Amino acid sequence: MAPNLWNRWNLWNPWNLLEYDRVSLSTDRKYRPVERFWPYVEKPEEPTAEELAALDPDLHATLFGPRDLPFSITVVFSPFEGDNYERALDQARASAEYLEVGDGPDRRHRARFFSNNALGLRDLFELVGPVPGTEVLIDDRPVPYTRELWLPLLWLTLLH
Repeated sequence: MAPNLWNRWNLWNPWNLLEYDRVSLSTDRKYRPVERFWPYVEKPEEPTAEELAALDPDLHATLFGPRDLPFSITVVFSPFEGDNYERALDQARASAEYLEVGDGPDRRHRARFFSNNALGLRDLFELVGPVPGTEVLIDDRPVPYTRELWLPLLWLTLLH
C-alpha cells in the first residue's frame, strides 16, 4: 500500500505548504547596477524655453495661468538660403520676443510682435513671407486668413 501523502504534511500549518528560499527574501543584494548605466534619463524640473514655446496656448493657460500679454502676431520661419536670411534674423531678434527652436533642418525662428511694432512685423514679413513653411500666428494660434486679412489690417495702422 502506498503511503498516504496527506499524512506527511501538516495541513493546518500554512508555512508548510509554501516552499520558498529564505535567501531570496533577504534584503542583501548580490548585484547592484552601476549608476552610469542607470536606464533613466535625468529630466530637468522646469520646462525649457523650447518646451514652453511648443505648448498649446490653452494648455499653457491651464498649467501656468493666463498670460497678461497684449494682442500679438508671431512669425515663425525656417532657415533659408539668400542674403535676406541675415536681415530676417536681425529683424526677428529686434522683436519683442525672439526664440530659436529645434536643431538642424528642424530649426525654427519665432518672433513675436505686438501691435505697437507693426512696422517691424511688416519688414520681417516682407523678407520671410515668400519662404515656404512660414507661419503667422495670432496670439500663438494659427488663425484662418491670417496672411490675407489680419496682416493687411495691421498694415492699415501704419498709415497714421
